[in-house]
Amino acid sequence: MRVLLTGGYGCIGSWIAKNLLERGDEVWIYDLKENPKRLRQILPEDQIRRVVFANGDVTDLERVRTVLQKERISHVVHLAGLQVPTCRDDPLLGARVNVLGTLAVLEAVRQFGKQIERLVYTSSAAVFGPPELYPSGPLADDVPLVPSTHYGVFKCCNEGNARIYYQDHGVSSIGLRPWTVYGVGRDFGMTSEPTKAIKALALGRPYHISYGGYQDMQWVDDVAKIAVRCLERPYKGAKSYNLRGHVVDLPEFHQALCQVDPAAEMLITFGERQIAIAYNLDDSALERDLGPMPRTPLVEGIRQTWEQFKKLWEEDRLDTSDLDA
Repeated sequence: MRVLLTGGYGCIGSWIAKNLLERGDEVWIYDLKENPKRLRQILPEDQIRRVVFANGDVTDLERVRTVLQKERISHVVHLAGLQVPTCRDDPLLGARVNVLGTLAVLEAVRQFGKQIERLVYTSSAAVFGPPELYPSGPLADDVPLVPSTHYGVFKCCNEGNARIYYQDHGVSSIGLRPWTVYGVGRDFGMTSEPTKAIKALALGRPYHISYGGYQDMQWVDDVAKIAVRCLERPYKGAKSYNLRGHVVDLPEFHQALCQVDPAAEMLITFGERQIAIAYNLDDSALERDLGPMPRTPLVEGIRQTWEQFKKLWEEDRLDTSDLDA
């Protein structure tokens, strides 16, 4: 596959690139500027040199078209977007990047027809409203979407536009709705705090997670592998799918940290506020339509993340700016 990752220098994009390179696929990253700092945390330099950087704004349709044509791209993973805090502080900018940028990608893919064999994009569990709005039990993909943030509203808009592109033009796409993605490279966003807690623990530093309640913990390597599987599995349509990892409350997450490193008992604390997003999501439709998906045990995912952070620290390559802030 010849895969273009928009916004590919982020956490999920870096892990998707890692998985693609390990398979022997060719990878291009389309972004505003070249910034492989997260890639350097998970890949050796010889692998990073295989990633081709394509400079461009995701809202620039002509530039997206040019890259698709010049590089003969066969598959697209659309990840470019602004996170919850930025969308809250500047909704107009959030809409321009998250909504108009996604429309530009959809339109470019439409114009290239059969050259683009698959489009996968990240939506978000933020399309759902607070848990108290829903009945008990796992929630299907198609329950009412009542997001509580601009970011969630923009993601709903993207899912709707993807559906219309399939309805009107036959452009197939797969949307994925991650919840709390954790792992090396996750250093920004509303649900990045569990990863920061793992990093702080690896350094022997205290850390307070500002919220509490339940969340769905999804190891970033699993999310990346799901995206790659969605690129290659036979599919026709335009559906957005829930992802599911391990639904735990913060005390359970804290217990898992203590299993990896007992020092977490004293170093890591957490609050009580429940994030206003339904957390008990059913991913059976994804597995029905696209096959079994990876789900690494929570303690194992935390352990691997903790070990990677410790190794980076020992090699003097660990960025702690997110903790210092």
